[in-house]
Amino acid sequence: MAKVFIELPEILEDNPRFIDTRFDLTDNTAGRKMYDEEHLDGAIYWDLENDLSDMSSPYGRHPMISKEKMTSLVQKAGLNVNDFIVIYDQGGAPFALRAYFLLDWAGFTNVYVSRDGFGELKGALPVSKSESDFTKTTTIPHWNNSKLLSMNDVRQVVAGITEGQLIDARSNVRYKGESEPIDPVAGHIPTAINFDWEQLKKEGKFLAQEELKEKLTDLAPQDKPVIAYCGSGVTAAPLYSCLKEAGYENVQLYLGSYSDWIRENEVETDNNRA
Repeated sequence: MAKVFIELPEILEDNPRFIDTRFDLTDNTAGRKMYDEEHLDGAIYWDLENDLSDMSSPYGRHPMISKEKMTSLVQKAGLNVNDFIVIYDQGGAPFALRAYFLLDWAGFTNVYVSRDGFGELKGALPVSKSESDFTKTTTIPHWNNSKLLSMNDVRQVVAGITEGQLIDARSNVRYKGESEPIDPVAGHIPTAINFDWEQLKKEGKFLAQEELKEKLTDLAPQDKPVIAYCGSGVTAAPLYSCLKEAGYENVQLYLGSYSDWIRENEVETDNNRA
């Protein structure tokens, strides 16, 4: 069973590399400002839109970055594939888990997300205002390409050609097509089931492993791939990660997600579902 989340006592036992990923979807400058004001000593900052997405791409609202950009990101940060890495955000948010997915895709083997947000962490760990600078590495990622699905891969699943269960991480009203505040078309990808990612957390923290197992174990068959998606690929990352934590062994992510799918494909709603 994969271990994604890490608790404060475990962090204190060693000397991890920290990655700060705090962000605000309503103010894309807020995360960097928070980092500049204070961050865990030694932490680098990865921004959702400047670092963890390719905002110049047309393939969704927070599109996937290239292998070249990901390689440059980890090399500039001075990371090696076996480093003990702890990622944090403000707590109960999807941003650290977006970074976790990208490092998981890149083959990093010792990466965890703090279940505690920065507010709790800074009470136990030293903080700094200075930006950390590390010697650039020549790390070459070991790509886990099977974790990442393209639109064409998802089309094969929808058509029943490739095995897999799509799981929509958005709210139920958006999944059903009853309300769509962001995208121009309401509904969901055909054959998908729904599990709102907000159910994965409580009081600003993601649930413990046993609680995640109780919520997710019977969501889909354990013997076939499960594929997380959301609106833009951001909140699908918590679902991807929590499915792994709950014991699913073949978990994939459609990072383009619904905002990419609707560019070229039909959708399903409660009204037109067979």
